[in-house]
Amino acid sequence: MNTPVIGVLALQGDVREHLIALAAADAVARPVRRPEELAGVDALVLPGGESTTISKLAVLFGLMEPLRARVREGMPVYGTCAGLILLADKILDPRSGQETIGGIDMIVRRNAFGRQNESFEAAVDVKGIDGAPVEGVFIRAPWVESVGASAEVLAEHDGHIVAVRQGNVLATSFHPELTGDHRVHGLFTDMVRANRTPESL
Repeated sequence: MNTPVIGVLALQGDVREHLIALAAADAVARPVRRPEELAGVDALVLPGGESTTISKLAVLFGLMEPLRARVREGMPVYGTCAGLILLADKILDPRSGQETIGGIDMIVRRNAFGRQNESFEAAVDVKGIDGAPVEGVFIRAPWVESVGASAEVLAEHDGHIVAVRQGNVLATSFHPELTGDHRVHGLFTDMVRANRTPESL
């Protein structure tokens, strides 16, 4: 049976909601806080939160370099909101000490949609997801200023790029895990299944 094991980086953010959404998408979901836990998963979700804090904690917990190595090796990764920022090759307005994991040839702008009290929900048409638009929750959300030739734009909102994929790496500005609609997690889980070798099944 091709049931992937997908970790959720559990340093900060809405970890529980992602674990629930992944389980609903027929994956085995586990929190990841240490390098040895990262080594035991097929893929990883980077949740929302505060991107600078998550990057500093990843360094502190010894996860940053193993994360970068796994992404380079082709491990599927999905980042939401702060996770999108962490997967960018470049941040327009990084805070002091902020690092990224990288993986998508894109430039992002932090907090581009406004402050916490300007959070909103919007219907988003996401390429690769059938049926009605995805209800996106935008909380201090970034947007993607531009993408390179290797990255594919999956969705836009109000003229700004809000979902991108490059190979095995997926990122959204919004939080689908907060809505009860698990189709984006289903898309990611399908990516993970497709990436697994016969020997790993």
